[in-house]
Amino acid sequence: MKKTIYIIGSGFSSLSAACYLAKAGNDVIVLEKNNTVGGRARQYKNQGFTFDIGPTWYWMPDVFERFFGEFGKKPSDFYELEKLNPGYQVYFSELESILISGNLYEIYEVFEKEEPGSSIHLKEFLSAAKYNYDVAINDLVYKPGVSPLELITPVTIKKVHQFFTTIRKQVRKKIKNKKLLQILEFPVLFLGAKPSNTPAFYNFMNHADFGLGTWHPKGGMYMVVEAMKSLAVSLGVQFETATTVQEICVDATGTTIGVIANGNYRASDIVVSGADYHHSETLLPTKYRQYSEKYWNKKIFAPSSLLFYVGFDKKLENVSHHTLFFDTDFDVHAQAIYDTPKWPEKPLFYASFPSITDNSFAPKGKEAATFLIPLAPGLEDTEELREKYFNIIIERLEKLTNQEVKSSVIFKKSYCVNDFIKDYNSYKGNAYGLANILTQTAFLRPNIKSKKVKNLFFTGQLTVPGPGVPPSLISGKIVSDLIIKSYK
Repeated sequence: MKKTIYIIGSGFSSLSAACYLAKAGNDVIVLEKNNTVGGRARQYKNQGFTFDIGPTWYWMPDVFERFFGEFGKKPSDFYELEKLNPGYQVYFSELESILISGNLYEIYEVFEKEEPGSSIHLKEFLSAAKYNYDVAINDLVYKPGVSPLELITPVTIKKVHQFFTTIRKQVRKKIKNKKLLQILEFPVLFLGAKPSNTPAFYNFMNHADFGLGTWHPKGGMYMVVEAMKSLAVSLGVQFETATTVQEICVDATGTTIGVIANGNYRASDIVVSGADYHHSETLLPTKYRQYSEKYWNKKIFAPSSLLFYVGFDKKLENVSHHTLFFDTDFDVHAQAIYDTPKWPEKPLFYASFPSITDNSFAPKGKEAATFLIPLAPGLEDTEELREKYFNIIIERLEKLTNQEVKSSVIFKKSYCVNDFIKDYNSYKGNAYGLANILTQTAFLRPNIKSKKVKNLFFTGQLTVPGPGVPPSLISGKIVSDLIIKSYK
């Protein structure tokens, strides 16, 4: 039976859910508080420069192919993909960096050069990572997280020990070179947790990295947003931007009956919130909230970020499209995020220079750059602190890449904890949702279906399967499948 469904927020998970629910014959209306769709994946333009405000990495291309394939489409029907080579570059000290090739065999050669014999161990590790990736994609990540039994299959039973050891222990068994270890531990940062807290099973992210490679959609990640919106509109989805939801309405029987948006009541049969889960529950009367403030405060969140969007009046040297600066101690920075939350003294940082690959990002002869410092959520956020850390990373960039760049800055725009709260109602200003640690995996994450309000559902990075763009696409499918099955 056709239902009227309101979806709060227009991030990747909401766009995904909207497409599936509309395909099933429902009337779907997406309500977005900001002026453009995309949630965290918006764009910023200034003086001929373009920046992806949110995600900049395109990993796990098979998930995007599967999504569009379920509507008889391909990513290439909407945007052009280029495989990056190198996929990324990692700096360890002044002019000392490693390029991670888009070719797996060249990666083996890099490892062997750094540590003789390590390529043999890497091949074994990546073979196991690919197996886990196939298990995760086929058996686990598309599950709704309603029961621990979802995790128990003939395949996963054989892998159960990998949920009780960590990525860090696994990668350090046979490879000892510090630089190689940092490269192997880096992908789990996409899961929002320390390698020492992330189950070894999640080594499938290393297959996503080395095995599947790093890609770039021409025009940036916002092209994926526009593709999904275009698909949704073709399926009949309606979008309303600059529309703030003030309340999720519940009747006397504990059933959601609609929302109040921009002060007006809007009746619906079903409500799906792709907005921040904690914020979404504050739109309900207290008795209908599943999780207390104490619950949220105890959760381990993925980091927030301090971001800078910078226009340079020249091309930069000795950097790649994606460049990681690991010249300081990762463990010390991680402690400042997860253990004793504070601003890091010597932060690691990441930089994206998409104009190296794609000339649509900057005027000719100039460079667009996005810089990101991972931070603990909930930190004090001031203009003075932002300026202090901009100077820190620019000075490090100059020293590590042996070039002067500060005088070439045309403009910069910063984005941090306060902005995540203001623009996305993000709990404590987190950027990536809940960390994927053992106690916050699958059925242990906040419920995708409300246990207190009938016809209310959630999707996105605070529920299953977790942080990241591909998991958000999957989350949208999971919630739509649950709704469709519930109302057949």
